[in-house]
Amino acid sequence: MLGSTHGTLTTDSRRARAIACGEHPSPVVHGRPAATDDLDVSGRPLYADVPDLDRFFRPGSVAVVGASDAEGRPNTGITRQLLAWAERVGARLHPVHPTRQSVFGIPCSPSVADLPEQVDLAVLLVSDPLPVIEQLAETKVKFAVAFASGFAETGTEGAAAQERLAAAVARSGLRLLGPNTNLNAFERFRDDLDGPAIALITQSGHQGRPVFALQELGIRLSHWAPTGNEADLETSDFISYFAEQPEVGAIAAYVEGLKDGRSFLLAADRAARRGVPVVAVKVGRTETGARTAASHTGKLTGADAVVDAAMRQFGVIRVDGLDELQDTAALLARARRRPDTEGGRPPTADGVVVYSISGGTGAHFADLAAEAGLHLPVLSDARQAELHQWIPEYLNVANPVDNGGHPVGDWRGRKIIDAILDDPDVGVLICPITGPFPPMSDKLAQDLVDAAEQTDKLVCVVWGSPVGTEPAYRETLLGSSRVATFRTFANCITAVRAHLDHQRFTTTYHSPFDEAPRSPSPSFRKAQALMRPGQQLSEHAAKQLLRAYGIRVPREQLVTSAAAAVRAASLVGYPVVMKASGARIAHKTELGLVKIGLTSASQVRDAYRELTDIARYEGISLDGVLVCQMVERGVEMVVGVTHDRLFGPTVTVGLGGVLVEVLRDSAVRVPPFGEDQARAMLTELRGLALLDGVRGAPPADVDALVEVVLRVQRMALELGDDLAELDINPLMVLPRGQGAVALDALAVCR
Repeated sequence: MLGSTHGTLTTDSRRARAIACGEHPSPVVHGRPAATDDLDVSGRPLYADVPDLDRFFRPGSVAVVGASDAEGRPNTGITRQLLAWAERVGARLHPVHPTRQSVFGIPCSPSVADLPEQVDLAVLLVSDPLPVIEQLAETKVKFAVAFASGFAETGTEGAAAQERLAAAVARSGLRLLGPNTNLNAFERFRDDLDGPAIALITQSGHQGRPVFALQELGIRLSHWAPTGNEADLETSDFISYFAEQPEVGAIAAYVEGLKDGRSFLLAADRAARRGVPVVAVKVGRTETGARTAASHTGKLTGADAVVDAAMRQFGVIRVDGLDELQDTAALLARARRRPDTEGGRPPTADGVVVYSISGGTGAHFADLAAEAGLHLPVLSDARQAELHQWIPEYLNVANPVDNGGHPVGDWRGRKIIDAILDDPDVGVLICPITGPFPPMSDKLAQDLVDAAEQTDKLVCVVWGSPVGTEPAYRETLLGSSRVATFRTFANCITAVRAHLDHQRFTTTYHSPFDEAPRSPSPSFRKAQALMRPGQQLSEHAAKQLLRAYGIRVPREQLVTSAAAAVRAASLVGYPVVMKASGARIAHKTELGLVKIGLTSASQVRDAYRELTDIARYEGISLDGVLVCQMVERGVEMVVGVTHDRLFGPTVTVGLGGVLVEVLRDSAVRVPPFGEDQARAMLTELRGLALLDGVRGAPPADVDALVEVVLRVQRMALELGDDLAELDINPLMVLPRGQGAVALDALAVCR
């Protein structure tokens, strides 16, 4: 579950107020104060603090605290593995044990204080790492690893013990991996493989085994970070570090809970800036408890929906299964650049061509690929004519390309493949081979490998044989660092789609953190005066909050008598809407506290009396009755803010009105984001066609809707944690060029 064993984001909302008053809070990031310029208007960091982990993965010297060579002891096997690892990376290993003179023939120090040199890494094979951490602080050790369990994964007492450990680490100045981690970082990695590598991050060591095993299929791995309980070093730290490593072509992650939402976004942003794809399995797609929220927006936005949106927003590719993690990371690593070039150019075309020795296979694969959203262009007449030089005229070569049987005895097969790859509209060639058919499948595999070596375009093969021992697969295809090989249609399609999506994403990516506001707008002070800590604002007060940020509301007046209501109606202009206004009213329509389409003074007087009678009967305290301009023509939307415990304020947009919770058609983003993301939110809505105009209705003013979303985002950033919820429903989006009007609003202050 999300955050089940990890801490949550605890940003202090007072930072925003301090900045607004000219003060400059200086939060500490991993032991160093953050500069004010590194913070946004809410006091959250704008840049990732990237740890220098070179000496963790390749230390010059290592201390093993609790080392053993006694037969039958668990620490003995670990010590033996660490000795082999230290030899491979060229590190000097120093055993530490209070009662042993030597371990495996190496002189043993009784304590860390007696080590013969300052070490880069201390591996703690002790049940309670806290006292050792305090000793290591005095010896200036850079990194430590704690294998011990019994911390936050065990419940309240363990969580308290982990907090004490984290506090000691923060005081010490060293960086800690764990607790509750394992030996995965010290595995033997193959050094005979070529091409960009996968760097692996897992919170559960066993869940990383399938990705680690990719080395047996010729996929290079460079690092494995088993983060465990993340008392200090976390997934985000390793994403930031791996994104800077030139040998890393893709980052694969298995994530159970995120420790800090902003740190994760900053790390993903760093990877996006550098074009390094991040593929992640994130546990926790289902929610086990209901969220308590007064607003529609709060009920629309679950915790996993926010995680999903945040990942998509910053280019992290989320997959569900470990097999998808393997195959997608492997393809992205190989597609990022050629192994013999410096940052080789990825293909720019998104066209996918299916090349098959069977018409049935080609049609089946093409159907699945198109359904998944891949673009399968029809090859030009000239290209088809070229292919028909080597393929019989009666076979279809428009796409998919059916060769009727790949040529075996001459050069024609390679000519066909090269002709497809030469097409400027083609970026990916996929060849599904549902079963081996020697010698045809052997020659086909070799031609695909040879062609892949001569192109920057992506060549994929699906080897469908359940056996998987055929030489064409084991030796030819897996022996190539240029061909991406899969065992299932589904995983191939998932990986190719991820590659093309990531290519489009990085081509246009601009970091939102560069443009994030660092100082409050003039609206902030107006809004502050309207906030009531711990209270829900009345509709009238909530609309004043919107007006402070330039969001249009209807003409309206708050009245406290029937006579005043009649005067207000004449000023506002008939027809009018009348609504009860009070701080504790969440959903007025259900209570009968809204009257619409009133066209005369007598109707207004009667409506006033009825509204106040209902409120009195229901025991609802009113601050008055709103007499509002009636706005009828437009598309009803909802725009709102909720507070996610991991990421802080989030912004939601969706179809609004009285059926908002029935339709549940919404999209969410985590600030900061720009106009491009605000527009992208709208494309995710199933009801997008309503904004385009249906059944003779004019197109809605989408630009005005986007502007409201951005203004609400600014409000969310500046008010920060002080604004628990905001719900504009309905936001009436008028026909194009006429703007958008917030007809109702609910705001809850923290």
